[in-house]
Amino acid sequence: MLKFGKRIIMGLSIAALAFSLGNAAPSKAAADGAEYYVSPSGSDANAGTLSSPWKTLQHAADVAEPGSTVYVRGGVYNQKLKITRSGSAEQGAITFSNYASEVPIIDGTGLSVSGKEGIVDLTDANYITINGFEIRNYATAKNGVMPVGIYVHGSGSYITLSNNKVHDIKNTATPKGEDLEGRDAHGIAVYGTKAPDSIHNITIDGNELYDLVLGSSESLVVNGNVDTFHITNNVIHDNDNIGIDVIGFEGKSPNAAYDQARNGLIKGNRIYNITSADNPSYEKGSTEAGGIYVDGGKDSIIEQNYSYNNDIGVEIASEHAGRSTSNITVRSNMIYQNRLTGIAMGGYDTERGSTKNCNIVNNTLYKNDSLGEGNGQLYVQYDTENNVIKNNIMVASSSDVLIYNEYTKNTGNIVDYNLYFAPGGSSDASWTWKNKEYTGFSAYKSKTGNDAHSIFADPKFLNVSNNDFHLQPTSPAIDAGSTDTAIIGEYDIDGQARVQGSAVNIGADE
Repeated sequence: MLKFGKRIIMGLSIAALAFSLGNAAPSKAAADGAEYYVSPSGSDANAGTLSSPWKTLQHAADVAEPGSTVYVRGGVYNQKLKITRSGSAEQGAITFSNYASEVPIIDGTGLSVSGKEGIVDLTDANYITINGFEIRNYATAKNGVMPVGIYVHGSGSYITLSNNKVHDIKNTATPKGEDLEGRDAHGIAVYGTKAPDSIHNITIDGNELYDLVLGSSESLVVNGNVDTFHITNNVIHDNDNIGIDVIGFEGKSPNAAYDQARNGLIKGNRIYNITSADNPSYEKGSTEAGGIYVDGGKDSIIEQNYSYNNDIGVEIASEHAGRSTSNITVRSNMIYQNRLTGIAMGGYDTERGSTKNCNIVNNTLYKNDSLGEGNGQLYVQYDTENNVIKNNIMVASSSDVLIYNEYTKNTGNIVDYNLYFAPGGSSDASWTWKNKEYTGFSAYKSKTGNDAHSIFADPKFLNVSNNDFHLQPTSPAIDAGSTDTAIIGEYDIDGQARVQGSAVNIGADE
């Protein structure tokens, strides 16, 4: 739905360090495996060892060499971290990590925000790992600046952001009338802002992002010239705009040919309580915020995620006229009780772009459209072309709407082998296709030609009161799906083999 807008420097020589620190220089890092230590009780005049640690993260970042690890002791660090040095393929990454089970906290309280700036900020960096930090309280009340928890930008490669807890990153500026730009923040942001050099081979795994005040921006975003990324096993919740966003066509890359995030995997994430309802950058009570959103990205897979209690479960769309989100596969996800709809695709009005050549397969959608506004479990918007919608379970909310497609610009889309159910039963269930409403499953099938092999039946979930949408042994979804191995993938929501024998279930659970 509507979404507005969205430094490699060499270290000082040992002699120079000795001069600047009054002859208290650290020992030079060994090429591989050197270990440095930072502690709130340390001193940058120390040797950087466990017994004689440094005090500031920045000092460590300015000295660490490829293959070295900076271990950060528990405590609060009210400071920024600018990473401008790189590891290497030969010697290994430069790693910044918590020490043992201790929790180092990078706290932005009182720190200024300059432009678009991360409290942890990586520019043109390669072979860097950031692991095990709590990053918090980086905030502003000013328009035109953007605080970010972890910000990766320029070009770069082989970057890992893992097991970090990012929260209370906020922009609380008051929107200026109808001008909603400039009130933005991100939890984690990756912006590929060069071309042809991309940011590539980036892994964002096992992080938690919450209590973010984002304005018109996103909790976790890859935008522009970003190629080959893994966003896996993160927990993202209780934020006032989009959970995960994969963006193209916003001009982040200086060359339009490279201005799409692509070749990504979004897997195993849990996204919940994402809503723009109280976000002053949107209308009061709005339902704009998706759990997972692809806006102009391409060639990516979204699988084995849980997306619930958001405004939209998953959206694959394009906000830019004449531009497409393309070749996205959405499969084996559990998507339930989202406010507007479960899965949305296509432009949100006739001034937007399209969704083409995408696959929506083997998802379980349960009582989305929880506001009862009639957007259904699958919301097919403007300009959809050559998409495949198969093997999905769709259980309607109180609206009894399964699919809602109010636009006639809808060509080459295949809808089949799905299982539908609605509180009002088969005769009262509703589908709108190419702006024509059909009440009753038989009428819908005969008039549209869709869903020749689909069924209308209670899917018999294990325990809906506990949000357990695995299938009972007697479920009619078992072995009733299409075995189109080119699109269904190898595994179900739990990592079990998708094809067992010659049969495939409908829905996320095999």
